Parts: sequence; C-alpha cells; structure tokens
Amino acid sequence: MKRHLWTRQTQPAHDRELLAHVPTLASSLQQLGDTELASRFQQLKQQNHNPSEQTTIQTFALVSEAVRRTLGLNYYQEQLLAGLAMIRGEIVEMQTGEGKTITAVLPACWYALAERGVHVMTVNDYLAERDFETLSPVYQRLGLTAGLNQPRLSAGDKRTAYAADITYGPGYEFGFDYLRDQIMTLSHQRPRLGSQFTRTLNGQLLTPPQPVQSTHAVAIVDEADSVLIDEATVPLVLSSQGGQPADNADVYQAARQAALTLKAGQDFLVNQQASELQITDLGILRLSADRSLIPIERLDRPWMQYVEQALRAELFYHRDMHYVVIENRVQIVDPHTSRIFTDRTWRNGLHQAVEAKEGKPVTTESQPIARIMRQKYFQLYDQLCGMSGTLQGCQQELREVYGVRYSHIPPHRPSRRTDLPVRLFKDQHSREQALVRTIQEMQRTHRPILTGTADIDASRRLSNMLHELGIAHQLLNGIQDAEEAAVIAAAGQPQAVTIATNLAGRGTDIQLGPGVAASGGLHVLAAGFQLTERIDRQLIGRAARKGEPGSSQILASLDDALFRQAKSTWVDSLKELADKTGEIPVSRQTLGKITKTQRSIEETGRQRRKQLTQHDNWLSNATCSTWN
Repeated sequence: MKRHLWTRQTQPAHDRELLAHVPTLASSLQQLGDTELASRFQQLKQQNHNPSEQTTIQTFALVSEAVRRTLGLNYYQEQLLAGLAMIRGEIVEMQTGEGKTITAVLPACWYALAERGVHVMTVNDYLAERDFETLSPVYQRLGLTAGLNQPRLSAGDKRTAYAADITYGPGYEFGFDYLRDQIMTLSHQRPRLGSQFTRTLNGQLLTPPQPVQSTHAVAIVDEADSVLIDEATVPLVLSSQGGQPADNADVYQAARQAALTLKAGQDFLVNQQASELQITDLGILRLSADRSLIPIERLDRPWMQYVEQALRAELFYHRDMHYVVIENRVQIVDPHTSRIFTDRTWRNGLHQAVEAKEGKPVTTESQPIARIMRQKYFQLYDQLCGMSGTLQGCQQELREVYGVRYSHIPPHRPSRRTDLPVRLFKDQHSREQALVRTIQEMQRTHRPILTGTADIDASRRLSNMLHELGIAHQLLNGIQDAEEAAVIAAAGQPQAVTIATNLAGRGTDIQLGPGVAASGGLHVLAAGFQLTERIDRQLIGRAARKGEPGSSQILASLDDALFRQAKSTWVDSLKELADKTGEIPVSRQTLGKITKTQRSIEETGRQRRKQLTQHDNWLSNATCSTWN
C-alpha cells in the first residue's frame, strides 16, 4: 500500500503561486555562507517532518541555492512544478532536454528530510555514476550524504551506499540486492540441523544476518517508462555463477547439428512475429530415428528441449542485434537501449545454444536461485515517483500496476523542432543509400547529424558505407561505452556525424557547438520506426532541446521489424509502388496504418505484462499455500 506523504491533488494556478515564492527565498539565501546554508537544511531535518507547503518552499529554496552555487544553474518554474508533482507521488512527463537530472534533486532532498533513505534509480550504471558524481557536491552543501550502488560492490560497500541519505544506482541492482538479502535471511532462518547446538558448545554467538538494503521508503525512477514498462516483462533473476568452460559442450553442439537437419513447415512450425516455434510429430520422429546421435548419458533435460533451443538460437537470435561476440564471449544486447550486458546470460540452455551456433567456447549454465517480477519489487516502496520524456500511452498501466498518478509538465520554451515528411523504402539497402545521400546533403549546411539505428548490425553497416565515402563520423552502439561521454559531447559540433543505436535515446546530453543554432541546429535521422511510438519520440527528441532549433526525419524500410509484424498483404501492396530508387510514396493512410500497428504492438505488450503479473501472483499464492 502506497503511503503518499502529500496527497493534495494538482491545482495548477495554486501550485504556480506557491512556487513563485521559491526564487525570492532562494535569492535571500545567497548572502549565507556554506556552513549556514547547510545548517538551515539540517534544522528542517531536525524538526518533526510535516509535509506542509511552507516546508516545501523552504526545502526547494535551499536546494535551488545549493544547485546555483555548485553547478551554476537556476531552476525554471517548470522544473519546480515537476519536483512538486514528484513529492505527491506522481510520475511526471518532461520533454527531452528539460533538465530531469537536476529536477530529481528537489524531491530527493525533500524526501531526505524524513531520514529513511531515498533511492534514485537510473536505467544503467553509467548514468547512475554520472549523476552521482555530478550531484554529490550539491547534496554535500546541504549536509546530506550520497551513495553509489553499483554491481560487483562488496556487501560492506553496499551497506555504506545504502546508509547515505540518497543512494544512486541502476534500478535492477536495487532489485538484485533485495534478492540477495532475502536469500541470506532465509538461510539464517533455516540453519542446518545441529549447527546451533555446535555453535553453543564452541562458545560462538549466532550473529543475525545484516542485509545491505534496510528500507524501501522512497524510489525516484528516471526514465520511468523504460524501467517500469518496457523492462517489466523480464523478471529480476539471481543466478549461481556460470560462465565456466562446460564439460558437456558436445551436447549443445550435437543439438545444433540435429536442429540443422530439420525442415521448416514439415519438422517444425514457426511464428516469426511472436518468436515461437513448435516441433511437429514428424520432426520428433526424425530426431528419434537414430538414437546413437543423442548423448543420452550427458543430458540434464529432455533432448527435445536442447534441439528447440538450438532452433531458437538459429531463427530468432542474430549477431549484432540480440548479442555481440567480444573477446570470444557471447554478450547480450539490451533490446531497449542496445547496451551490452557483460554479466548476464540467457536461461535454460539458450545462451549455450547461441555459443554453439557461433562456434565459441560453450560455458556452464547459470542456475536460478531467486527471482522477483519488477512490478512486485517496485510495489515494495512506500513512495514511488519518477520522470520520463515519453509517458503518453502508459498512464493507465502506471496507475493500475504501481498506483501512481501521471502529470504532464509543459516545456520551459516552446519546441522549435521541424519534423520533415516520413520517407519509406522497399528494402534496407535502398533506405541506407538514402541515409548516406541525406547525410552528404546535410553536411553542406554545416549542421551536425545524429542517425539512430535499430541495432548494432545496422549501425555498423551504415558506418562502413560512410567510411568508403571518406565521411568522418563517430559510432556509438554500446560497444564503446567507456568513450560514450566524449562521443556525445562532440555530437553537436558543426558538421559532426554520429551513428548511434537506441542508446542515444536515453539519458544523453548533446550540446550545440558554435554557430550550429544559427545554421538550423541538430538534425536527427531515424533509420526506421520503432515498435512503439514512445521510442520514436525519444530519439527524435534529441533535436531542438531547450527551445533550440532542430529538425528530424524518419526513413523507414519494409524490412523493419514493425512492418514484419504488420499485415503481409498491405506490405506487399506497398512494394509495388516503389520507384527505381526503391522509394515508396507515403500517404496519410499509410502513416495511419503505421501508427495503428505500433499501438497494436504496444497493447499486445501491455496484455502480456498483465498476464505475467497475474501468473506471478498466482505462483506466489500457490507457494505460500504449500508452505502453510
């Protein structure tokens, strides 16, 4: 049950009048020294925390002055409105470039008055570290402590991070810490028979376990739609350490050889849209015909499951799209951001099937120890709030699943972005040729260009084409994570060309170089429609930030995943309209069908998330009944 600390509904006129006092009070604080500024905030902490309007004004004013002194920035009224919405327990939508990072400081400090711990969650560890390093000096000016929770920290370092007033970290790591704590607690509750008696004889005291995560008071979630919606179909699973050379590698290799003998339509049926397959009775007979080819003594599961996973690896998982191979290891690519997970593996032998497919060393399987659905984990918090630039379409699900309200914050300055007409091509090659021509034309205007692709493979192909033409550019696709900040910092310079995956749509900051605004600002090229409108808006939103000029254009291809999920008869009819360059005229009716397809996919995803939640609730109830 959520415990909202301030439940008054949004009243725009009253809120603006209330927040008008903040800049005035903040100006009066400029004459105070740093020690006195921190003392004022600590006085608020020492008072019996009463979530009143006066407390809010004083807190926001102190935070405003600390941000001004530390970062040289002043809050806009729209950022103050967003902070006010978040202390009411709302998820706010702020357009890209409106300063969400420093806006989160307002509710973080307000909640910190209660001294129960505030968790600020980002989509990955890179952004968590960046925000922590940027904002820690702000918190220090107010006498607050900040901690950084990262993967692979020791238990002691994690306790230190959680002991801080405000803790930054990737959302998933908070969930994994919870699972580790639960395992430790359960192990303590069920000691081995006789172990307590043995300790007593030896004079050893039974020390209770020390969890690293003591409370679930407040969570502030950045990019909330990505964390709470897009990733909600993937549970948090804590597994035993795998990744060692497997002593049964021949089993996965044999399964792959068997899978390659099967014929689609006869031995197995495929649903490409749903990424599902089923081996037919004829296929089962074929696989069972020569039992000498089956390493029966070395199987850990039915032979048919090994073959099915080998087929999935062959049909549904593609290199530089779903995974990459780095240093002879298969590493998973995040489907939402194209970032690379160096320490995650697929379950039930799928990862090993992909390793066998790639001819790489097959590793041992990780065994699941504990799991929790992301929805259930975030429901543990007394107070949940957050931000995103793309929440339209998620409001109902956020309310139903997480019990949070939605609030739209208008931009500080009206958008000056120009969205050019959509272009459509019959195939990938035609689209890529058009992208290169567009980049060449745009470079003559001295404007920077950001081109977003759907996957790593597409970004590399486009990069190779630009190399052949001698066009200097930067490639940002999740592999160069250590160089990311430098690449993004240069993406707004005159004539800069940056090729990126969906990575560029989350948490990146592109500053325009000298003279760029006068020449028209950043131009964003999207290589295709994404499966949801929200991700399209994320990439396009890179252009024309903070009221600056800019433009965008989508160049789609009938080979894109979106069109593969649309009705084939409609797609075939579009192909017939292509000219000699492969371009297809785009009508209003075509755009309407594209939008309809995206919304249908989004609804399918929503239903799937709902079913997974219902199944998880049923499983939890069944487990509890069994234990009882």
